[in-house]
Amino acid sequence: MRFLQFSNKIQNVLRINLVSRIEQRKLQFSTRKALNFKQVFQQTTNFRSYNSKVKDEFNSLSGSKDSNTNENDAVISTFDLFSIGIGPSSSHTIGPMRAAKKFIKELKQNNVFRKITRIRIDLYGSLALTGKGHGTPNAILMGLEGETPDGIDTTKIANRIAQIYETDILRLDGMKPIKFIPEKHLIFHYHETLLRHPNGMRFIAFDEQGDCVASGDFFSIGGGFVINETKIHENGKNIFHKDEKNSDIVKQDVILSAFSFSNAEKLLQNCKRENMSIAQVVYQNELQWRSKEEIKKKVMDIWNTMDQSIQNGCLSTEEYLPGSLKVRRRAPGLYNKLLKDMYPQISSNSTIKNSLLQPLPMAIRKSTAVNVLDVISVYAIAVNEENAAGGKIVTAPTNGASGVIPAVLKYYLEFISEQNSEKEIMDFLFTSAAIGMLYKKRASISAAEMGCQGEIGVACSMAAAAFAAVMGGTPEQVEDAAEIGMEHNLGLTCDPIDGLVQIPCIERNALGGIKALGAAQLALRSKNSFAKVTLDQVIETMRQTGVDMQTKYKETSQGGLAVNVPLC
Repeated sequence: MRFLQFSNKIQNVLRINLVSRIEQRKLQFSTRKALNFKQVFQQTTNFRSYNSKVKDEFNSLSGSKDSNTNENDAVISTFDLFSIGIGPSSSHTIGPMRAAKKFIKELKQNNVFRKITRIRIDLYGSLALTGKGHGTPNAILMGLEGETPDGIDTTKIANRIAQIYETDILRLDGMKPIKFIPEKHLIFHYHETLLRHPNGMRFIAFDEQGDCVASGDFFSIGGGFVINETKIHENGKNIFHKDEKNSDIVKQDVILSAFSFSNAEKLLQNCKRENMSIAQVVYQNELQWRSKEEIKKKVMDIWNTMDQSIQNGCLSTEEYLPGSLKVRRRAPGLYNKLLKDMYPQISSNSTIKNSLLQPLPMAIRKSTAVNVLDVISVYAIAVNEENAAGGKIVTAPTNGASGVIPAVLKYYLEFISEQNSEKEIMDFLFTSAAIGMLYKKRASISAAEMGCQGEIGVACSMAAAAFAAVMGGTPEQVEDAAEIGMEHNLGLTCDPIDGLVQIPCIERNALGGIKALGAAQLALRSKNSFAKVTLDQVIETMRQTGVDMQTKYKETSQGGLAVNVPLC
Protein backbone atom coordinates (compact mmCIF):
# COMPACT_ATOMS: atom_id res chain seq x y z
CA MET A 1 0.00 0.00 0.00
CA ARG A 2 1.27 3.47 -0.75
CA PHE A 3 0.24 6.62 1.08
CA LEU A 4 0.54 10.20 -0.23
CA GLN A 5 0.29 13.10 2.22
CA PHE A 6 -1.52 16.33 1.35
CA SER A 7 -0.08 19.70 2.28
CA ASN A 8 -2.03 22.12 4.52
CA LYS A 9 -4.24 19.29 5.62
CA ILE A 10 -3.19 15.77 6.54
CA GLN A 11 -5.12 13.41 4.31
CA ASN A 12 -4.10 10.00 3.03
CA VAL A 13 -4.75 8.69 -0.44
CA LEU A 14 -5.16 4.96 -0.09
CA ARG A 15 -3.66 2.88 -2.88
CA ILE A 16 -5.46 -0.42 -2.55
CA ASN A 17 -3.22 -1.90 -5.21
CA LEU A 18 0.40 -0.90 -5.71
CA VAL A 19 0.75 1.14 -8.91
CA SER A 20 3.87 2.59 -10.49
CA ARG A 21 4.60 6.26 -9.80
CA ILE A 22 4.04 7.15 -13.45
CA GLU A 23 0.60 5.55 -13.44
CA GLN A 24 -0.06 7.02 -10.02
CA ARG A 25 0.46 10.57 -11.22
CA LYS A 26 -2.01 9.98 -14.03
CA LEU A 27 -4.65 9.34 -11.39
CA GLN A 28 -4.35 12.72 -9.74
CA PHE A 29 -7.00 15.17 -10.82
CA SER A 30 -7.49 18.86 -10.19
CA THR A 31 -7.97 18.56 -6.47
CA ARG A 32 -8.50 21.41 -4.12
CA LYS A 33 -5.31 20.64 -2.23
CA ALA A 34 -1.80 20.51 -3.65
CA LEU A 35 -0.11 17.13 -3.30
CA ASN A 36 3.15 16.86 -1.43
CA PHE A 37 5.17 14.03 -2.95
CA LYS A 38 8.10 14.42 -0.55
CA GLN A 39 6.66 11.90 1.86
CA VAL A 40 5.77 8.63 0.21
CA PHE A 41 5.35 5.66 2.46
CA GLN A 42 4.99 2.00 1.65
CA GLN A 43 3.10 -0.19 4.02
CA THR A 44 2.69 -3.92 3.96
CA THR A 45 -0.88 -4.84 3.19
CA ASN A 46 -2.85 -8.02 3.66
CA PHE A 47 -5.31 -7.30 0.90
CA ARG A 48 -6.16 -10.42 -1.01
CA SER A 49 -7.73 -10.89 -4.42
CA TYR A 50 -10.33 -13.47 -3.57
CA ASN A 51 -10.39 -15.53 -6.71
CA SER A 52 -6.89 -15.97 -8.11
CA LYS A 53 -5.94 -19.47 -7.13
CA VAL A 54 -3.24 -19.68 -9.78
CA LYS A 55 0.51 -19.93 -9.75
CA ASP A 56 1.71 -18.18 -12.89
CA GLU A 57 -0.95 -15.66 -13.86
CA PHE A 58 1.31 -13.49 -15.95
CA ASN A 59 4.24 -15.68 -16.97
CA SER A 60 2.63 -16.37 -20.33
CA LEU A 61 3.07 -12.72 -21.25
CA SER A 62 6.82 -12.85 -20.81
CA GLY A 63 7.27 -15.83 -23.10
CA SER A 64 8.90 -18.05 -20.51
CA LYS A 65 8.10 -19.68 -17.22
CA ASP A 66 9.56 -18.43 -13.97
CA SER A 67 12.27 -20.87 -13.02
CA ASN A 68 11.96 -19.82 -9.38
CA THR A 69 8.35 -20.91 -9.09
CA ASN A 70 7.80 -23.86 -6.80
CA GLU A 71 6.45 -26.67 -8.97
CA ASN A 72 4.93 -28.45 -5.96
CA ASP A 73 2.36 -25.79 -5.24
CA ALA A 74 -1.17 -26.58 -4.15
CA VAL A 75 -3.61 -27.36 -6.89
CA ILE A 76 -6.52 -25.25 -8.07
CA SER A 77 -9.91 -26.31 -6.83
CA THR A 78 -12.50 -27.79 -9.16
CA PHE A 79 -14.92 -25.20 -7.85
CA ASP A 80 -12.71 -22.36 -8.93
CA LEU A 81 -12.68 -23.63 -12.50
CA PHE A 82 -16.39 -24.44 -12.47
CA SER A 83 -18.32 -21.59 -10.88
CA ILE A 84 -21.90 -20.50 -11.30
CA GLY A 85 -22.30 -17.05 -12.80
CA ILE A 86 -23.99 -15.02 -15.50
CA GLY A 87 -23.31 -14.40 -19.17
CA PRO A 88 -21.99 -13.40 -21.50
CA SER A 89 -18.31 -13.51 -20.47
CA SER A 90 -16.33 -14.84 -17.53
CA SER A 91 -13.43 -12.44 -18.12
CA HIS A 92 -15.53 -9.42 -19.13
CA THR A 93 -18.64 -9.90 -16.98
CA ILE A 94 -18.04 -12.21 -14.01
CA GLY A 95 -14.48 -11.06 -13.31
CA PRO A 96 -15.26 -7.31 -13.39
CA MET A 97 -18.33 -7.81 -11.18
CA ARG A 98 -16.17 -9.61 -8.61
CA ALA A 99 -13.46 -6.95 -8.85
CA ALA A 100 -15.95 -4.14 -8.24
CA LYS A 101 -17.39 -5.88 -5.22
CA LYS A 102 -13.89 -6.53 -3.94
CA PHE A 103 -13.00 -2.85 -4.28
CA ILE A 104 -16.00 -1.87 -2.16
CA LYS A 105 -15.08 -4.50 0.42
CA GLU A 106 -11.56 -3.12 0.71
CA LEU A 107 -12.86 0.43 1.08
CA LYS A 108 -14.83 -0.79 4.08
CA GLN A 109 -11.91 -2.71 5.52
CA ASN A 110 -9.83 0.47 5.44
CA ASN A 111 -12.57 2.64 6.96
CA VAL A 112 -12.90 5.00 3.99
CA PHE A 113 -16.18 3.73 2.60
CA ARG A 114 -18.23 6.38 4.43
CA LYS A 115 -16.12 9.16 2.86
CA ILE A 116 -16.83 8.17 -0.74
CA THR A 117 -19.09 10.46 -2.74
CA ARG A 118 -17.93 9.64 -6.26
CA ILE A 119 -16.30 6.73 -8.10
CA ARG A 120 -14.59 6.67 -11.48
CA ILE A 121 -14.05 3.48 -13.47
CA ASP A 122 -11.35 3.14 -16.14
CA LEU A 123 -11.37 0.15 -18.51
CA TYR A 124 -8.28 -0.80 -20.49
CA GLY A 125 -7.30 -3.09 -23.36
CA SER A 126 -9.75 -5.82 -24.21
CA LEU A 127 -12.15 -4.70 -21.48
CA ALA A 128 -12.43 -1.35 -23.27
CA LEU A 129 -12.49 -2.66 -26.82
CA THR A 130 -15.14 -5.35 -26.35
CA GLY A 131 -16.49 -4.43 -22.94
CA LYS A 132 -19.79 -2.98 -24.12
CA GLY A 133 -20.64 -6.07 -26.15
CA HIS A 134 -19.56 -8.33 -23.30
CA GLY A 135 -21.62 -6.51 -20.67
CA THR A 136 -18.64 -5.20 -18.69
CA PRO A 137 -20.06 -1.80 -17.67
CA ASN A 138 -23.31 -3.30 -16.37
CA ALA A 139 -21.43 -6.03 -14.50
CA ILE A 140 -19.19 -3.50 -12.77
CA LEU A 141 -22.12 -1.33 -11.74
CA MET A 142 -23.88 -4.34 -10.28
CA GLY A 143 -20.69 -5.33 -8.45
CA LEU A 144 -20.36 -1.84 -6.99
CA GLU A 145 -23.94 -2.20 -5.77
CA GLY A 146 -22.91 -5.35 -3.91
CA GLU A 147 -24.05 -8.12 -6.26
CA THR A 148 -22.24 -11.39 -6.97
CA PRO A 149 -22.34 -13.40 -10.22
CA ASP A 150 -23.91 -16.42 -8.59
CA GLY A 151 -26.38 -14.51 -6.46
CA ILE A 152 -27.73 -11.76 -8.72
CA ASP A 153 -31.27 -11.96 -10.10
CA THR A 154 -30.60 -11.74 -13.84
CA THR A 155 -34.21 -10.75 -14.58
CA LYS A 156 -33.77 -7.45 -12.75
CA ILE A 157 -30.42 -6.30 -14.15
CA ALA A 158 -31.84 -4.37 -17.12
CA ASN A 159 -34.24 -2.35 -14.98
CA ARG A 160 -31.59 -1.59 -12.39
CA ILE A 161 -29.12 -0.39 -15.02
CA ALA A 162 -31.81 1.75 -16.63
CA GLN A 163 -32.54 3.35 -13.27
CA ILE A 164 -28.86 4.20 -12.75
CA TYR A 165 -28.71 5.91 -16.15
CA GLU A 166 -31.99 7.76 -15.57
CA THR A 167 -31.22 9.03 -12.06
CA ASP A 168 -27.41 9.28 -12.18
CA ILE A 169 -27.44 7.57 -8.78
CA LEU A 170 -25.37 4.51 -7.86
CA ARG A 171 -25.93 2.73 -4.54
CA LEU A 172 -22.60 1.48 -3.26
CA ASP A 173 -23.01 -1.93 -1.68
CA GLY A 174 -26.74 -1.44 -2.15
CA MET A 175 -27.04 1.16 0.58
CA LYS A 176 -24.90 4.29 0.01
CA PRO A 177 -26.22 6.53 -2.81
CA ILE A 178 -23.60 8.53 -4.70
CA LYS A 179 -23.67 10.68 -7.82
CA PHE A 180 -22.68 8.61 -10.84
CA ILE A 181 -22.93 9.81 -14.43
CA PRO A 182 -21.99 6.82 -16.64
CA GLU A 183 -20.93 8.96 -19.63
CA LYS A 184 -18.56 10.92 -17.38
CA HIS A 185 -17.43 8.44 -14.75
CA LEU A 186 -17.03 5.30 -16.88
CA ILE A 187 -14.02 5.74 -19.17
CA PHE A 188 -12.95 3.43 -22.01
CA HIS A 189 -9.22 3.52 -22.83
CA TYR A 190 -9.35 1.87 -26.23
CA HIS A 191 -5.68 2.34 -27.05
CA GLU A 192 -4.12 1.76 -23.63
CA THR A 193 -3.32 -1.40 -21.71
CA LEU A 194 -2.18 -1.76 -18.12
CA LEU A 195 1.13 -3.52 -17.71
CA ARG A 196 0.02 -6.75 -16.10
CA HIS A 197 -2.75 -8.06 -18.33
CA PRO A 198 -4.92 -7.06 -21.33
CA ASN A 199 -8.06 -7.18 -19.15
CA GLY A 200 -7.29 -4.32 -16.78
CA MET A 201 -9.60 -2.04 -14.82
CA ARG A 202 -9.00 0.79 -12.38
CA PHE A 203 -11.35 2.07 -9.69
CA ILE A 204 -10.82 5.56 -8.22
CA ALA A 205 -12.82 6.83 -5.23
CA PHE A 206 -13.22 10.49 -4.26
CA ASP A 207 -14.49 12.24 -1.17
CA GLU A 208 -16.82 15.24 -0.84
CA GLN A 209 -13.99 17.71 -1.45
CA GLY A 210 -13.10 16.00 -4.71
CA ASP A 211 -9.89 14.55 -3.33
CA CYS A 212 -8.80 11.05 -4.41
CA VAL A 213 -9.24 8.82 -1.37
CA ALA A 214 -8.42 5.41 -2.84
CA SER A 215 -7.73 3.64 -6.09
CA GLY A 216 -7.20 0.07 -7.14
CA ASP A 217 -6.13 -1.83 -10.23
CA PHE A 218 -7.63 -5.25 -10.92
CA PHE A 219 -7.12 -7.74 -13.73
CA SER A 220 -9.64 -10.27 -14.99
CA ILE A 221 -7.45 -13.13 -16.16
CA GLY A 222 -10.06 -15.55 -17.51
CA GLY A 223 -12.63 -17.93 -16.12
CA GLY A 224 -13.85 -15.35 -13.61
CA PHE A 225 -10.47 -15.23 -11.84
CA VAL A 226 -9.43 -11.78 -10.65
CA ILE A 227 -6.13 -10.59 -9.23
CA ASN A 228 -4.96 -7.20 -8.09
CA GLU A 229 -1.71 -5.34 -8.63
CA THR A 230 0.06 -6.31 -5.45
CA LYS A 231 -0.78 -9.95 -4.93
CA ILE A 232 0.76 -11.95 -7.75
CA HIS A 233 1.87 -14.96 -5.74
CA GLU A 234 4.79 -14.11 -3.54
CA ASN A 235 6.12 -17.67 -3.41
CA GLY A 236 3.99 -19.82 -5.68
CA LYS A 237 2.31 -21.49 -2.71
CA ASN A 238 -0.60 -19.24 -1.93
CA ILE A 239 -4.17 -20.32 -2.47
CA PHE A 240 -6.88 -17.83 -3.28
CA HIS A 241 -10.62 -18.44 -3.31
CA LYS A 242 -13.37 -17.12 -5.56
CA ASP A 243 -15.86 -17.46 -2.73
CA GLU A 244 -16.60 -13.94 -1.48
CA LYS A 245 -17.38 -15.37 1.97
CA ASN A 246 -13.86 -16.77 2.27
CA SER A 247 -11.76 -14.27 0.41
CA ASP A 248 -8.67 -14.22 2.59
CA ILE A 249 -5.55 -16.00 1.52
CA VAL A 250 -4.88 -19.48 2.87
CA LYS A 251 -1.28 -20.64 3.07
CA GLN A 252 -0.17 -23.99 1.75
CA ASP A 253 0.95 -25.07 5.21
CA VAL A 254 -2.70 -24.78 6.29
CA ILE A 255 -4.29 -26.56 3.34
CA LEU A 256 -2.07 -28.99 1.50
CA SER A 257 -3.02 -30.80 -1.66
CA ALA A 258 -2.94 -34.54 -1.11
CA PHE A 259 -1.46 -35.06 -4.57
CA SER A 260 0.03 -31.91 -6.03
CA PHE A 261 0.78 -31.82 -9.74
CA SER A 262 2.13 -29.00 -11.84
CA ASN A 263 2.03 -30.79 -15.18
CA ALA A 264 0.46 -33.78 -16.87
CA GLU A 265 3.54 -35.93 -16.31
CA LYS A 266 3.28 -35.51 -12.55
CA LEU A 267 -0.46 -36.07 -12.68
CA LEU A 268 0.07 -39.42 -14.41
CA GLN A 269 2.81 -40.31 -11.93
CA ASN A 270 0.35 -39.76 -9.09
CA CYS A 271 -2.20 -41.99 -10.82
CA LYS A 272 0.32 -44.77 -11.41
CA ARG A 273 1.89 -44.63 -7.96
CA GLU A 274 -1.43 -44.59 -6.10
CA ASN A 275 -3.31 -46.78 -8.58
CA MET A 276 -5.90 -44.02 -8.93
CA SER A 277 -7.83 -42.49 -11.78
CA ILE A 278 -7.36 -38.81 -12.57
CA ALA A 279 -10.78 -38.08 -11.04
CA GLN A 280 -9.79 -39.84 -7.81
CA VAL A 281 -6.63 -37.74 -7.53
CA VAL A 282 -8.65 -34.54 -7.87
CA TYR A 283 -11.25 -35.82 -5.42
CA GLN A 284 -8.58 -36.54 -2.79
CA ASN A 285 -7.31 -32.99 -3.20
CA GLU A 286 -10.81 -31.58 -2.80
CA LEU A 287 -11.14 -33.48 0.48
CA GLN A 288 -8.44 -31.20 1.89
CA TRP A 289 -10.89 -28.31 1.56
CA ARG A 290 -14.33 -29.82 2.07
CA SER A 291 -16.22 -32.80 3.42
CA LYS A 292 -17.50 -35.57 1.17
CA GLU A 293 -21.05 -34.30 1.56
CA GLU A 294 -20.12 -30.74 0.65
CA ILE A 295 -18.11 -31.86 -2.38
CA LYS A 296 -20.97 -33.98 -3.66
CA LYS A 297 -23.45 -31.15 -3.18
CA LYS A 298 -21.27 -28.61 -4.95
CA VAL A 299 -20.64 -30.95 -7.88
CA MET A 300 -24.35 -31.61 -8.29
CA ASP A 301 -25.11 -27.90 -8.01
CA ILE A 302 -22.66 -27.31 -10.85
CA TRP A 303 -24.19 -30.05 -13.00
CA ASN A 304 -27.78 -29.04 -12.24
CA THR A 305 -26.99 -25.47 -13.31
CA MET A 306 -25.39 -26.75 -16.51
CA ASP A 307 -28.38 -28.97 -17.20
CA GLN A 308 -30.81 -26.14 -16.48
CA SER A 309 -28.98 -23.86 -18.91
CA ILE A 310 -29.42 -26.52 -21.61
CA GLN A 311 -33.13 -26.74 -20.86
CA ASN A 312 -33.54 -22.96 -20.75
CA GLY A 313 -31.84 -22.61 -24.12
CA CYS A 314 -33.83 -25.40 -25.76
CA LEU A 315 -37.18 -24.19 -24.43
CA SER A 316 -36.66 -20.45 -24.87
CA THR A 317 -39.51 -18.54 -26.48
CA GLU A 318 -37.38 -15.50 -27.28
CA GLU A 319 -36.77 -15.05 -30.99
CA TYR A 320 -33.60 -12.96 -30.91
CA LEU A 321 -30.52 -12.64 -28.76
CA PRO A 322 -29.85 -9.18 -27.31
CA GLY A 323 -27.46 -6.88 -29.11
CA SER A 324 -26.90 -5.11 -32.38
CA LEU A 325 -26.48 -8.23 -34.52
CA LYS A 326 -30.10 -9.38 -34.07
CA VAL A 327 -29.01 -13.01 -34.05
CA ARG A 328 -31.90 -15.47 -34.01
CA ARG A 329 -31.97 -18.15 -31.34
CA ARG A 330 -31.51 -21.48 -33.08
CA ALA A 331 -31.54 -23.97 -30.22
CA PRO A 332 -35.35 -24.19 -29.87
CA GLY A 333 -35.84 -24.89 -33.58
CA LEU A 334 -32.97 -27.37 -33.75
CA TYR A 335 -34.28 -29.04 -30.64
CA ASN A 336 -37.77 -29.35 -32.12
CA LYS A 337 -36.32 -30.97 -35.22
CA LEU A 338 -34.28 -33.37 -33.12
CA LEU A 339 -37.42 -34.37 -31.22
CA LYS A 340 -39.30 -35.08 -34.43
CA ASP A 341 -36.43 -37.22 -35.73
CA MET A 342 -36.42 -39.20 -32.51
CA TYR A 343 -40.15 -39.30 -31.95
CA PRO A 344 -41.76 -39.33 -35.41
CA GLN A 345 -45.10 -40.19 -33.83
CA ILE A 346 -45.25 -36.75 -32.17
CA SER A 347 -47.65 -34.53 -34.08
CA SER A 348 -46.54 -31.17 -35.34
CA ASN A 349 -48.89 -29.55 -32.84
CA SER A 350 -47.11 -31.03 -29.87
CA THR A 351 -45.10 -28.63 -27.80
CA ILE A 352 -41.41 -29.06 -27.24
CA LYS A 353 -42.10 -29.44 -23.55
CA ASN A 354 -42.68 -33.14 -24.41
CA SER A 355 -38.92 -33.24 -24.38
CA LEU A 356 -35.96 -35.55 -24.42
CA LEU A 357 -34.77 -33.45 -21.52
CA GLN A 358 -36.45 -36.17 -19.47
CA PRO A 359 -35.05 -39.73 -18.99
CA LEU A 360 -35.01 -41.50 -22.34
CA PRO A 361 -36.47 -44.93 -23.08
CA MET A 362 -33.88 -47.55 -23.98
CA ALA A 363 -35.30 -47.88 -27.49
CA ILE A 364 -34.61 -44.21 -28.15
CA ARG A 365 -31.18 -44.32 -26.52
CA LYS A 366 -30.05 -47.10 -28.85
CA SER A 367 -31.93 -45.90 -31.91
CA THR A 368 -29.94 -45.42 -35.11
CA ALA A 369 -32.09 -42.36 -35.73
CA VAL A 370 -30.17 -40.54 -33.02
CA ASN A 371 -27.50 -38.37 -34.61
CA VAL A 372 -24.79 -37.64 -32.08
CA LEU A 373 -23.69 -34.53 -33.99
CA ASP A 374 -27.19 -33.11 -33.74
CA VAL A 375 -27.45 -33.83 -30.03
CA ILE A 376 -24.10 -32.27 -29.14
CA SER A 377 -24.76 -29.25 -31.36
CA VAL A 378 -28.22 -28.54 -29.93
CA TYR A 379 -27.07 -28.77 -26.32
CA ALA A 380 -23.93 -26.68 -26.82
CA ILE A 381 -25.78 -23.99 -28.77
CA ALA A 382 -28.54 -23.91 -26.14
CA VAL A 383 -26.05 -23.16 -23.36
CA ASN A 384 -24.24 -20.47 -25.28
CA GLU A 385 -27.41 -18.76 -26.40
CA GLU A 386 -28.35 -18.57 -22.73
CA ASN A 387 -24.90 -17.17 -22.03
CA ALA A 388 -25.24 -14.59 -24.81
CA ALA A 389 -28.59 -13.55 -23.33
CA GLY A 390 -27.00 -12.94 -19.92
CA GLY A 391 -28.54 -16.01 -18.33
CA LYS A 392 -27.16 -18.16 -15.53
CA ILE A 393 -24.47 -20.59 -16.66
CA VAL A 394 -21.33 -22.30 -15.36
CA THR A 395 -17.84 -21.19 -16.34
CA ALA A 396 -16.48 -24.32 -18.00
CA PRO A 397 -13.77 -23.12 -17.82
CA THR A 398 -15.03 -19.79 -19.25
CA ASN A 399 -18.38 -18.37 -20.29
CA GLY A 400 -17.48 -18.16 -23.95
CA ALA A 401 -16.75 -21.89 -23.94
CA SER A 402 -19.43 -22.86 -21.43
CA GLY A 403 -21.41 -25.09 -23.79
CA VAL A 404 -18.82 -27.73 -24.65
CA ILE A 405 -18.55 -29.66 -21.39
CA PRO A 406 -22.29 -29.64 -20.52
CA ALA A 407 -23.19 -30.83 -24.02
CA VAL A 408 -20.76 -33.75 -23.95
CA LEU A 409 -21.69 -34.76 -20.41
CA LYS A 410 -25.43 -34.63 -21.11
CA TYR A 411 -24.95 -36.69 -24.27
CA TYR A 412 -23.07 -39.30 -22.26
CA LEU A 413 -25.71 -39.44 -19.51
CA GLU A 414 -28.65 -39.63 -21.89
CA PHE A 415 -27.36 -41.89 -24.63
CA ILE A 416 -24.50 -43.97 -23.26
CA SER A 417 -24.61 -44.30 -19.49
CA GLU A 418 -26.40 -47.32 -18.06
CA GLN A 419 -26.54 -45.78 -14.60
CA ASN A 420 -26.87 -42.01 -15.03
CA SER A 421 -25.28 -41.82 -11.59
CA GLU A 422 -23.85 -39.03 -9.48
CA LYS A 423 -20.53 -40.89 -9.44
CA GLU A 424 -20.30 -40.64 -13.23
CA ILE A 425 -21.03 -36.92 -13.09
CA MET A 426 -18.32 -36.44 -10.46
CA ASP A 427 -15.82 -38.52 -12.45
CA PHE A 428 -16.54 -36.49 -15.57
CA LEU A 429 -16.24 -33.09 -13.93
CA PHE A 430 -13.22 -33.96 -11.78
CA THR A 431 -11.35 -35.35 -14.79
CA SER A 432 -12.12 -32.31 -16.90
CA ALA A 433 -11.12 -30.06 -14.00
CA ALA A 434 -7.70 -31.71 -13.73
CA ILE A 435 -7.00 -30.89 -17.37
CA GLY A 436 -8.29 -27.35 -16.95
CA MET A 437 -5.97 -26.85 -13.98
CA LEU A 438 -2.98 -27.66 -16.15
CA TYR A 439 -3.92 -25.06 -18.74
CA LYS A 440 -4.65 -22.50 -16.05
CA LYS A 441 -1.35 -23.11 -14.28
CA ARG A 442 0.93 -23.46 -17.30
CA ALA A 443 -0.65 -21.18 -19.87
CA SER A 444 -3.93 -19.27 -19.65
CA ILE A 445 -7.67 -19.65 -20.22
CA SER A 446 -8.05 -15.99 -21.16
CA ALA A 447 -8.90 -15.23 -24.79
CA ALA A 448 -7.35 -11.81 -24.29
CA GLU A 449 -4.01 -13.60 -23.84
CA MET A 450 -4.36 -16.79 -25.85
CA GLY A 451 -7.12 -16.18 -28.38
CA CYS A 452 -10.00 -18.65 -28.55
CA GLN A 453 -7.61 -21.60 -28.30
CA GLY A 454 -7.51 -20.67 -24.62
CA GLU A 455 -11.29 -20.99 -24.32
CA ILE A 456 -12.87 -23.36 -26.88
CA GLY A 457 -9.56 -25.20 -27.26
CA VAL A 458 -9.21 -25.75 -23.52
CA ALA A 459 -12.89 -26.71 -23.11
CA CYS A 460 -12.56 -29.21 -25.96
CA SER A 461 -9.46 -30.70 -24.36
CA MET A 462 -11.18 -30.95 -20.97
CA ALA A 463 -14.32 -32.54 -22.42
CA ALA A 464 -12.32 -35.02 -24.50
CA ALA A 465 -10.40 -36.16 -21.43
CA ALA A 466 -13.55 -36.48 -19.32
CA PHE A 467 -15.44 -38.42 -21.98
CA ALA A 468 -12.52 -40.81 -22.41
CA ALA A 469 -12.43 -41.31 -18.63
CA VAL A 470 -16.11 -42.20 -18.19
CA MET A 471 -15.85 -44.50 -21.21
CA GLY A 472 -13.27 -46.53 -19.28
CA GLY A 473 -10.06 -45.04 -20.59
CA THR A 474 -6.78 -45.34 -18.71
CA PRO A 475 -5.11 -42.18 -17.37
CA GLU A 476 -2.72 -42.37 -20.34
CA GLN A 477 -5.64 -42.53 -22.79
CA VAL A 478 -7.31 -39.65 -20.99
CA GLU A 479 -4.15 -37.58 -21.40
CA ASP A 480 -4.01 -38.52 -25.10
CA ALA A 481 -7.62 -37.42 -25.56
CA ALA A 482 -6.88 -34.07 -23.92
CA GLU A 483 -3.81 -33.59 -26.11
CA ILE A 484 -5.71 -34.38 -29.32
CA GLY A 485 -8.52 -32.05 -28.29
CA MET A 486 -6.13 -29.11 -28.05
CA GLU A 487 -3.75 -30.01 -30.85
CA HIS A 488 -6.45 -29.35 -33.43
CA ASN A 489 -7.54 -26.07 -31.90
CA LEU A 490 -4.07 -24.51 -31.81
CA GLY A 491 -4.04 -20.98 -33.18
CA LEU A 492 -7.79 -20.48 -32.90
CA THR A 493 -8.42 -16.74 -32.84
CA CYS A 494 -10.94 -14.74 -30.82
CA ASP A 495 -12.68 -12.32 -33.17
CA PRO A 496 -16.25 -11.70 -31.94
CA ILE A 497 -18.29 -9.56 -34.30
CA ASP A 498 -19.21 -6.23 -32.70
CA GLY A 499 -17.73 -7.46 -29.43
CA LEU A 500 -20.69 -9.76 -28.76
CA VAL A 501 -20.25 -13.32 -27.52
CA GLN A 502 -22.40 -14.62 -30.37
CA ILE A 503 -20.65 -14.92 -33.73
CA PRO A 504 -18.59 -17.09 -34.05
CA CYS A 505 -18.66 -18.04 -30.37
CA ILE A 506 -21.93 -19.96 -30.23
CA GLU A 507 -21.22 -22.28 -33.16
CA ARG A 508 -17.67 -22.84 -31.95
CA ASN A 509 -19.07 -24.49 -28.84
CA ALA A 510 -20.96 -26.98 -30.98
CA LEU A 511 -17.85 -27.80 -32.99
CA GLY A 512 -15.79 -27.94 -29.80
CA GLY A 513 -18.08 -30.64 -28.41
CA ILE A 514 -17.97 -32.64 -31.62
CA LYS A 515 -14.18 -32.41 -31.72
CA ALA A 516 -14.03 -33.57 -28.11
CA LEU A 517 -15.90 -36.78 -28.94
CA GLY A 518 -13.63 -37.40 -31.92
CA ALA A 519 -10.50 -36.83 -29.84
CA ALA A 520 -11.71 -39.22 -27.13
CA GLN A 521 -12.59 -41.88 -29.70
CA LEU A 522 -9.13 -41.71 -31.26
CA ALA A 523 -7.48 -42.01 -27.86
CA LEU A 524 -9.68 -44.92 -26.75
CA ARG A 525 -8.94 -46.85 -29.94
CA SER A 526 -5.32 -47.09 -28.84
CA LYS A 527 -4.82 -49.77 -26.18
CA ASN A 528 -1.42 -48.37 -25.41
CA SER A 529 -0.32 -44.78 -25.70
CA PHE A 530 1.49 -44.20 -28.98
CA ALA A 531 1.27 -40.43 -28.77
CA LYS A 532 4.25 -38.58 -30.17
CA VAL A 533 3.02 -35.33 -28.65
CA THR A 534 2.37 -35.13 -24.92
CA LEU A 535 -0.24 -32.97 -23.22
CA ASP A 536 2.50 -30.92 -21.56
CA GLN A 537 4.05 -30.23 -24.96
CA VAL A 538 0.77 -29.13 -26.51
CA ILE A 539 -0.01 -26.85 -23.53
CA GLU A 540 3.38 -25.17 -23.91
CA THR A 541 2.77 -24.89 -27.65
CA MET A 542 -0.57 -23.22 -27.00
CA ARG A 543 1.10 -20.78 -24.62
CA GLN A 544 3.80 -19.88 -27.11
CA THR A 545 1.23 -19.53 -29.89
CA GLY A 546 -0.77 -17.16 -27.72
CA VAL A 547 2.31 -15.04 -27.00
CA ASP A 548 3.09 -14.83 -30.72
CA MET A 549 -0.51 -14.15 -31.80
CA GLN A 550 -1.25 -10.59 -32.87
CA THR A 551 -3.34 -8.58 -30.44
CA LYS A 552 -6.06 -7.98 -33.02
CA TYR A 553 -6.92 -11.69 -32.84
CA LYS A 554 -7.20 -11.76 -29.04
CA GLU A 555 -10.67 -10.57 -28.01
CA THR A 556 -10.29 -7.04 -29.30
CA SER A 557 -12.65 -7.28 -32.31
CA GLN A 558 -9.94 -5.62 -34.40
CA GLY A 559 -9.30 -8.52 -36.76
CA GLY A 560 -10.74 -11.63 -38.39
CA LEU A 561 -14.51 -11.97 -38.70
CA ALA A 562 -14.97 -8.85 -36.58
CA VAL A 563 -13.69 -6.63 -39.40
CA ASN A 564 -14.66 -8.69 -42.44
CA VAL A 565 -18.35 -9.12 -41.69
CA PRO A 566 -20.27 -5.86 -42.20
CA LEU A 567 -22.74 -4.88 -39.49
CA CYS A 568 -26.29 -4.48 -40.73
